[in-house]
Amino acid sequence: MQTYDITITESAQDYLSELLEKQSVEGIGVRIFVTQPGTPYAETCLAYCRPEEVQEEDEVMELEPFKVYLEPHSIPYLEESVVDYASDRMGGQLTIKAPNAKVPKVSEDSPIEDQINYVLFNDINPGLASHGGQVSLVEVISEEQGEIAVLKFGGGCQGCSAVDMTLKDGVEATLVEKVRGLVGVKDVTDHSVTDNAYYQ
Repeated sequence: MQTYDITITESAQDYLSELLEKQSVEGIGVRIFVTQPGTPYAETCLAYCRPEEVQEEDEVMELEPFKVYLEPHSIPYLEESVVDYASDRMGGQLTIKAPNAKVPKVSEDSPIEDQINYVLFNDINPGLASHGGQVSLVEVISEEQGEIAVLKFGGGCQGCSAVDMTLKDGVEATLVEKVRGLVGVKDVTDHSVTDNAYYQ
């Protein structure tokens, strides 16, 4: 049986078991997944999963009281996550801590989109944030010479007169150096909008 680096504490299992019993649906379980994984907007979600909602490709964690269904694409982002239930005077709260939801652990075998997002999130956006800007990946297109990352700038980078310099010398150089198979980047931002630009 496969093991996952996901911890569901005993108190969380007890709490979830109680909730599931109240559903009075035979074989109901729990689904854990991440929306917009590997981006700053990642959200880790936990939902009921009825038998008819189980997907063929789901991975399954068999716990004593119930089954936990994992969306395959979410699994790398759920590594080292902890689902816990802490009771307090107001009743209690179920929490999910997923340190890798926004930043996946990537390797050279990871999809190129994940590798690009990882470099953007860790190496590029922290520097752009000082100007109130950020850059995100729109898509990856294959051309004869290799893969091109299509990027969109936002915040203080949109409409900024220094964006070409930032793009070519900073962003493109860093991405091409760190992501194998990537040969260049393309900017699809509408830089005619200069409302928030850092340099006008």
